[in-house]
Amino acid sequence: MFDFANSGYTTVVITAIFNAYFVAVVANNENWGTFAWTASLAVSYLLIILTAPVLGAYADAYAIKKPLLLLTTVGCVVFTALLYFAGPGDLWLAVVLIILTNFFFGSGENLIAAFLPELAKNKSLGKVSGWGWGLGYLGGLFTLGCCLAYVTWAQTQGHETSEYVPVTMVITAAIFATACLPTFLYLKERARPQPHRYGYRINRHIVYESFSRLKDTLKHVHHYQDLMRFLVCLVFYQAGIQTVIALAAIYAQQAMGFDTQETLMLVLLVNITAALGAFAFGHIQDKLGHLTTIALTLVGWIIMILLAWFAEDRSMFWTAANLAGLCLGASQSAGRALVGLFSPVSRRAEFFGLWGLAVKLSSILGPLTYGWVSWISHGDHRLAMLITGNYFLIGLLILARINVSRGQQAALHDPTELS
Repeated sequence: MFDFANSGYTTVVITAIFNAYFVAVVANNENWGTFAWTASLAVSYLLIILTAPVLGAYADAYAIKKPLLLLTTVGCVVFTALLYFAGPGDLWLAVVLIILTNFFFGSGENLIAAFLPELAKNKSLGKVSGWGWGLGYLGGLFTLGCCLAYVTWAQTQGHETSEYVPVTMVITAAIFATACLPTFLYLKERARPQPHRYGYRINRHIVYESFSRLKDTLKHVHHYQDLMRFLVCLVFYQAGIQTVIALAAIYAQQAMGFDTQETLMLVLLVNITAALGAFAFGHIQDKLGHLTTIALTLVGWIIMILLAWFAEDRSMFWTAANLAGLCLGASQSAGRALVGLFSPVSRRAEFFGLWGLAVKLSSILGPLTYGWVSWISHGDHRLAMLITGNYFLIGLLILARINVSRGQQAALHDPTELS
């Protein structure tokens, strides 16, 4: 249900509505508007990269994933609602609020993921992760549908963009706050506080202790070679995925000539096929194996990039979009499940913090690569998509060197517990 709740934020704010509003209205369609948007997201991702491992170590040490999840949820909901006040010319207000909302969203995403190994046995990690991702895409569809219903009504009433888009931010925040209630009412914190260097009392040494725990993990990083190798793999193939998520609408308009209505239909379609992919592959991956599932989806991503690059008519591009949706849901759920399999019990939040770090790093790497290529090629979006697609190939090559059994054994025999 938390995946259902928070997915509306990414669908409405990051992908479908507020990003275009930011460039067209807040930045008044200035040439630097798109750069200001991507730079704001990059700053938020950098903040997550800097804080995620330590936040995870802190959550593990004191067994407080749930209180921290509540804190990050409140932060994301409140600052998303405050985007209501970001109107024409309010650039710095919008920039600050986007940085804060995305930071709290990303931090909460890491914390909720760390609950996965507590909720499912190893043989069911893929299935349960798939349920979460599948419900997440349905949640994104639900929130986007509610916003589009309001926008359609507002347009019939003659309202301007600057009047109805801010209201969609309040709708998104309200749905997030409501849909996440089952999580905080029923989800249990099954972890237990661990022995601390300065006792069990929360005191001024918390930050130092969190860094010390992270240092212990890094000291034994060779023990987790398969996990670390997969995190590197994740950075590359997620760079391709994050590019598709962030720039598919732009590619559809610039390379394929889609209008706004067609672009919104594209976002809806991808969410539906992504939900189907997450549900279907969630069951399949526990039988095939997480590594095999990820490999199959990476091959699918490579085919999708080639289809989008070759596409001259709408039918081939819609085929590519459907394939992207299926691969999106499958690869996301399988990746999260594999990290859960490779994470020792006492350091799950910390290791999922490293997972979040890898994903956020890819969120900077992929879109920046696309933007740089399109810039130096004078707006050749097809070339930019093709070049970015190489990240899927690199990820596939690294994936071939990962041993699941060895990684799972490393998680069962955690040497940092003896430090």
